[in-house]
Amino acid sequence: MARPIVHDQHVQQRLLAVTADLVDREGPARVTLRDVAAAAETSTTAIYSLFGGKAQLLTAAVDDGFRSFGESQKAAAKGGLLELGRAYRVWALEHPALYRLMFGGALAAYVDCSPTPDVASDSMLPLVEAVVAAQTAGRLRNDDPTMVAMAIWGQVHGLVSLELAQMNDPATDWAQIYEAALDSVARAWAA
Repeated sequence: MARPIVHDQHVQQRLLAVTADLVDREGPARVTLRDVAAAAETSTTAIYSLFGGKAQLLTAAVDDGFRSFGESQKAAAKGGLLELGRAYRVWALEHPALYRLMFGGALAAYVDCSPTPDVASDSMLPLVEAVVAAQTAGRLRNDDPTMVAMAIWGQVHGLVSLELAQMNDPATDWAQIYEAALDSVARAWAA
């Protein structure tokens, strides 16, 4: 009697990581399930049994990115807005393929693939909570917390995206630019 094939969490995580890397390098249209399975050293059967198909695999990869990002934000939350900003850049630099997969827009153009709304929203909760805490402490203007959080996110996101796209001179000191931007964001929203 044949032993049943077990597709465990390790296979699932390998598939998600490989998917992000392959889509980042090749684009979603060029990546096949066979490519993903081969790179993850498994079978297409594993993909079908764990995810369903290509669209579901891509959605799962995006969701996995948002979960990982959200965990890094939760870990940095006790340090307040400045630490959240720093953690944002660190996570993006450590996971460039996932970052581009999550925010690059290439998937939406190829297939109906977007993050699960609750997963994406949960990843941003630490930022909104930090804004509320800073407002309660009287350190930030008392504007709508979600609006403030989105404005802050847009600024840090833009800089990180430029850095990952390798814009400007290769000798550009992105860390210094990023710290200056965090400082200006803090001053702009100060109470």
